[in-house]
Amino acid sequence: MRSSLTPLSEEDLLLTVVIPVFNEEETLAEIVEAVLLEPTRKELVLVDDGSTDGTPAILQELEARPEVRVVRHEKNSGKGAALKTGFREARGNVIIIQDADMEYDPADYKSLLRPILEGKADVVYGSRFLVRHYARVHLYSHYLGNRMLTFLSNIMTGLNLTDMETCYKMFRKEVVDRIELKSRRFDVEPEITAKIAKQKCRIYEVPISYAGRDFDEGKKITWRDGFSAIRAIIKYRFVN
Repeated sequence: MRSSLTPLSEEDLLLTVVIPVFNEEETLAEIVEAVLLEPTRKELVLVDDGSTDGTPAILQELEARPEVRVVRHEKNSGKGAALKTGFREARGNVIIIQDADMEYDPADYKSLLRPILEGKADVVYGSRFLVRHYARVHLYSHYLGNRMLTFLSNIMTGLNLTDMETCYKMFRKEVVDRIELKSRRFDVEPEITAKIAKQKCRIYEVPISYAGRDFDEGKKITWRDGFSAIRAIIKYRFVN
């Protein structure tokens, strides 16, 4: 992997921000504005995964902006399917995943980009568990679930991540082009991690801020997704 990637300068950088969107009318315009205010040269690829609330009308307004492209799924197919579409549409030489809520702060892009621009990393994960600026306190069950899944993923991949389930995963485009996503829902996170581990990528972690939502605020992941993630961790250890 190291010898196959050419150095990337800040002047050459185009960051593609892939945003899966499903029924995010409350936060969508705000997060897009926050991403656009972050100074890195970028494009936004918003994938509407069959939203049924006011999201499509908001997307219609947003796509009038030159940095924004909108791709639409006719029906809800899951986060994994939305990421697969977004990765395919990306034109940038670096790609980051951004959720459509306000849990993650685009101001962290600069820190995430640093290991890539310094030629040290092919992939950078934003960790919610390393020392960071701030983090909202949540239920211990959420924390324990994340740590358990990361621990199991590390056993299967041989990596030493602190936060496999993080949204903020940043990649050189060449890495993404070698991944064929099969997961449709939140089990896409361990699938991505397993497949970049098999590529023997240079992976860095960077501390990020985090302001997570509760379920009554619109958080969509449930305990069922945790079981799906465990199955995916085991499955993608042995299959591509």
